[in-house]
Amino acid sequence: MAGTPESDAVSPWEVPGRAWYARGVHDVARDLLGAWLVRRTAEGAVALRVTEVEAYDGENDPGSHAFRGRTARNATMFGEPGRLYVYRHLGLHHCVNVVCGPVGRASAVLLRAGEVVDGVALARARRLAAGACDTDRQIARGPARLAVALALTLPDDGADLTDPGAPLVVTLPVDRERGAIATGPRVGVGGDGGSADRFPWRSWLVGEPTVSAYRPVSPRRR
Repeated sequence: MAGTPESDAVSPWEVPGRAWYARGVHDVARDLLGAWLVRRTAEGAVALRVTEVEAYDGENDPGSHAFRGRTARNATMFGEPGRLYVYRHLGLHHCVNVVCGPVGRASAVLLRAGEVVDGVALARARRLAAGACDTDRQIARGPARLAVALALTLPDDGADLTDPGAPLVVTLPVDRERGAIATGPRVGVGGDGGSADRFPWRSWLVGEPTVSAYRPVSPRRR
C-alpha cells in the first residue's frame, strides 16, 4: 500500500508501544488525532487517518460505560492499555475505542471519525453494503460508519494495537503536521456527561470535512 507503514521509502512510521497508551485519556485522545489505523483482512487492507475522537474517563465520567464499575460489556476497558474496546450501540451499530491509562483504571478514547487514505474502494463497498454512502467523506464520518469501513465488530474486542503484525494497528507518521485542534461537547451523550461546560471532551482536526456533525441529546418529553 502506498503511503502506509509498509512503504518506509514514502514516510517513516512509528507503532506506539503499551507505555504510549498507559497515559491520561486526554493526552492519548489528542495524540490519536492524525494517527493512522491500518486494518488488514482477507479482502484487502484499509488505512484511515483519525480526524475526530472523544475521551471517556471511567469512574470520573458519568458519560462513560465504566462510570458504575466493571461489567461483562466493559471488561476490556479495565484491562491493559493499547487494546481495542468494541461495543454494540443500541443493538444496531458497533463503536470502536482505544483503551488507555493503567490496568484496572477504565478509560478509553472513542474513534469518532476519520479519512480513508488507502483502500478507499474496499471501505466504500463495505459502507454501501451496510447502507447509503453518497460521498467519500462520508465513508468513516461517525463512529458506526468508521467501524463498518474497517470491518470491526464484537469479535475484535480486546485486539492488541501494539503488535506491528496484527490485523489492526495504530501507526504514527513521524513529524506529522496535524494543524489546529478544536474541542467541544461529546455527541449523543445525555445527562451530566453531555454537559458542554464540564465535559468538552470531543477533539477534532479543524477544517477536516470528515468530522461528524454535532447533535446534542434532546431532553425526553414527559
